[in-house]
Amino acid sequence: MGRAPSGRPTSFDIAYRAGVSQPTVSRALRGDRSVSQATREKIEAIARELNYIVDRNASSLRSQRTDTIALLFFEDGADDNLINPFFLAMLGSITRACANHGLDLLISFQRLEDNWHVRYQDSKRADGLILLGYGDYALYAKRIEQLLEQGTHFARWGSVSSDTSGQTVGSDNLGAGRLVGEHLLAIGRRKIAFLGHADESYPEFAHRYDGMCDALREAGVEPDRALQYDALTSEEAGYRAASALIASRRPFDAVFAASDLIAIGALRALADAGRSVPGDVAVVGFDNIPSASLTNPPLTTIQQDLSGAGERLVETLLAQIEGREPPPSRLPTKLILRASTQ
Repeated sequence: MGRAPSGRPTSFDIAYRAGVSQPTVSRALRGDRSVSQATREKIEAIARELNYIVDRNASSLRSQRTDTIALLFFEDGADDNLINPFFLAMLGSITRACANHGLDLLISFQRLEDNWHVRYQDSKRADGLILLGYGDYALYAKRIEQLLEQGTHFARWGSVSSDTSGQTVGSDNLGAGRLVGEHLLAIGRRKIAFLGHADESYPEFAHRYDGMCDALREAGVEPDRALQYDALTSEEAGYRAASALIASRRPFDAVFAASDLIAIGALRALADAGRSVPGDVAVVGFDNIPSASLTNPPLTTIQQDLSGAGERLVETLLAQIEGREPPPSRLPTKLILRASTQ
């Protein structure tokens, strides 16, 4: 296999000694987890023995790759400067995943209307893009279509059920909504309000609402669409939506908020209106951001798989770049029980 060792050590010499191909050596030395740990350790040991030093510039020239990924944040709500804390928490897992694969990471905040893709893959600054946040999906989807037409390598966090391209990684939002509905039914709640947009512009929110409605209908309870109030991901939006719900005088005994930020705003509105939680109204959020455990009372919420999300996004992007089959795109969720429903 390969060629016999030469005077100056090369990756081909390592491949010869290790009994593997030269591309396997290259992947192993840049930390790519597609190479087994045992093989990586064997290759790294041989490289040390031969005093082999990776020339990243030469490697990039040969492969026409920068070994760099660009992570682009987009505004996610009514406030142009708002980034969902969930995405900030996801940053750590994406950074770790890049390190595991021997990749550098560029991080940038972008406005959706800018030609953000041109500055990265098209200009050879990065091999591909990871996209977090999008606001109105109906507008964002047009940019996604452009990326697909141009052959841009990208992976995004969002609604898996609304995308058939294979570039989207996301949580099982429908199943999560079902978990919430089943929990609220189990504690005797029947008139459940939903705070969050529930249409095609915000598909993740819509699937959370649909899952809750499925659980209610299976229990013989017809959801009241009049108890659904639009809200984007911010505390103020949650406060306004909950205040409007209270002002409607329509009876409700539970609130399922499409995000923790919306739920935190709703808790404040309920307190201002003299409604006790969970006595009068049980409240459930979504995301399990750090402040969810610090509210009064602490917030029952849905936890998404942060560590799995980062790794899955990077793996999905690398699969596109390397022409491999992408990993499964949907991640499970977990209901975290706290005092807002107990």
